[in-house]
Amino acid sequence: MSRDPQKRHATFSTAKRRSVLTLLILIPSALASAYVGSVLPDKGSTPLELAIIIVYSILFAWISVGFWTAIMGWFTLMRRYDRFAVSHALAEPLAPGDAPRTAVLFPICNEDTPRVMAGVKTTYLSLQRTGKADQFDIHILSDSGSADKWMEEEAAWAGLVEELGAQGRIFYRNRKVNLKRKSGNVADFCRRHGRDYTYMAVFDADSVMRGDTLCDMVHIMERRPRIGILQTAPACFGRDTLLGRLQQFANRAYGPMFAAGLHFWQLGDAQYWGHNALIRVDPFMRHCGLPRLSGKPPLGGDILSHDFVEAALMRRAGWEVWLAFDLTGSWEECPPNLLSELKRDRRWCQGNLQHLRLLFTEGLFPAHRVLFLNGAMSYVSALLWFLFLMLSSAEAVLQAVVGPSYFAATRSLFPAWPVWQPLWALVLLATTGVLLFFPKVLSYLMIVLKTRRARQFGGAARLLTSIVLEVAFSTLLAPIRMFFHSKFVCITLLGRKIGWGSQQRDDRPTTWRDALRFHGGGTLFGLLWGGIVWLYAPRFFWWIAPIVLPIVLSMPLSVLTSHDAPGRWLRRKGLLLIPEETFPDSEIVDVTRFTVEFENAPVPLGLPREAGFLRTLLDPALNGLRRALLLRHRRNPGEAARARNAQLVKKVLEGGPNALSQNEKQVLLRDPDGLLTVHRQAWTANDGAVRKAWLKRA
Repeated sequence: MSRDPQKRHATFSTAKRRSVLTLLILIPSALASAYVGSVLPDKGSTPLELAIIIVYSILFAWISVGFWTAIMGWFTLMRRYDRFAVSHALAEPLAPGDAPRTAVLFPICNEDTPRVMAGVKTTYLSLQRTGKADQFDIHILSDSGSADKWMEEEAAWAGLVEELGAQGRIFYRNRKVNLKRKSGNVADFCRRHGRDYTYMAVFDADSVMRGDTLCDMVHIMERRPRIGILQTAPACFGRDTLLGRLQQFANRAYGPMFAAGLHFWQLGDAQYWGHNALIRVDPFMRHCGLPRLSGKPPLGGDILSHDFVEAALMRRAGWEVWLAFDLTGSWEECPPNLLSELKRDRRWCQGNLQHLRLLFTEGLFPAHRVLFLNGAMSYVSALLWFLFLMLSSAEAVLQAVVGPSYFAATRSLFPAWPVWQPLWALVLLATTGVLLFFPKVLSYLMIVLKTRRARQFGGAARLLTSIVLEVAFSTLLAPIRMFFHSKFVCITLLGRKIGWGSQQRDDRPTTWRDALRFHGGGTLFGLLWGGIVWLYAPRFFWWIAPIVLPIVLSMPLSVLTSHDAPGRWLRRKGLLLIPEETFPDSEIVDVTRFTVEFENAPVPLGLPREAGFLRTLLDPALNGLRRALLLRHRRNPGEAARARNAQLVKKVLEGGPNALSQNEKQVLLRDPDGLLTVHRQAWTANDGAVRKAWLKRA
């Protein structure tokens, strides 16, 4: 037993809280399942009705977790004090001595370069304002594969370093081989530079964090030496599309309550979300190496959703993982449209289903086994909901076609009359609705009555209207998400793997062509499902209409919510507002302004910003930069490599940059002599005829 009384008390409280949560989930779920059996015509006596009861009980338990998380988060925030909050460490002074070194990591892969550099610049300047910037270095870790994107990023990084005078403070590295995606990118950094830093703050490409928040996180980690990972609860911002505004409003209105609830149940066994978190480097390097799962993808091979696994491994090694739910100044962006969201969810679905294979890994804490199961249930629950609706529809059609059975298999003097009580079904529906929507009522009351932050959302009346709008659109979009999540689970279990590309981070709308390609199958399915039920059980159709109709209308809903015109109109009316719009932090103002400035910055020679490879061949500054970076670690190439490089130089001079394949461009960009030869020939041969021809074609 631990000799630390505070730690023993925290351990006891954790066990007690989770025991209470288990009872709060199991007892109501059992009662609800029994009630479902009483509502069904045959009282659950048929195999079909028994399947309905089983699926409903699992779903009820699943939504109960979210409900009780919200309830306890509400109580935590209403008290305004939690004795286990890690932020209490900020009141404890730091011991004198050398300040710990912290690396701020921006792992990127084919991202929007102006937005990435705007986030880097914003974070750097915010750290400068704290007076502690010398304790931090920023590393841009690129996995971008194309030569154009690589050179675009390198040019933007060099310009940013020169602008800020940040030589030796902001670094850029492009990996030659993209292994294990983001987790491999971070692992590569740890192998190269991990010994130089005590902590690393892992960001996403769209992350922004206030400098004093980063300093506070380091302070907490210094005062709580058993914390291995400190996760913040990022706030969403920056979207103008209707869907983006709906999501970021929900995140800002309900998110703090759910984050506080997660902290209440998890304490030192929290999860890591892969970004906007501070990690203690040494134990991460020693204990969080990811295994390769046996078998082939999608359920085998490299672990895709690495964050939950790294948190579980950190905890297994004896280090704590905490959610700093009350730290502000941590932001991210949400997907701008439904297609982007669902493409992201497909990747996450595959990664979370892999976690089921790790449930019984030796030494993992029970809390993290539950988190693995919870992550998988985020998508499996959609399939269960889908099965529940299909089973219910089949039961309704069966009752209409076959008719009820009045006599059981055993002898009975009197018939068994099936009884359908619509009022009972309404009570069941209302109970489920309370679990789903009552937390939103609590959020409204907390914002208006306790925290008095209604002005940040446009005022109490507009906040209420915004919540109604968010609930209405969430209700419309939930069946579409259910259909696709069910599809994702099925295709993953059938062994179909997917790519893991970059996310769309701008507000480009969804075209009708893309909507047809993506939603066409679902629309046909909805028409078929609704048509069969309408034909055989028209009374039951009205019960499933709120599910069927959004699926049928998924194409126009997807297109509508992807446009920014409705979102901007609502913003002008003061609806779906968030604090980052009404009272923005300086970091939010900065990152928005810097993104526009980087997008509109002039490019030498009048070339497109995205033509990174051509710019490196022609622009003297970029060509010199590339060669200088190569000459730092130059190795003498062999005879075969020199001959190959000479052929590439000849090929590009004769056929132009597009004559080279992507791999050949990458090879040339790692040959300083070849780059110099191409550059000189382009500017001098035949009075610059090569350069003029390339610029004309660009």
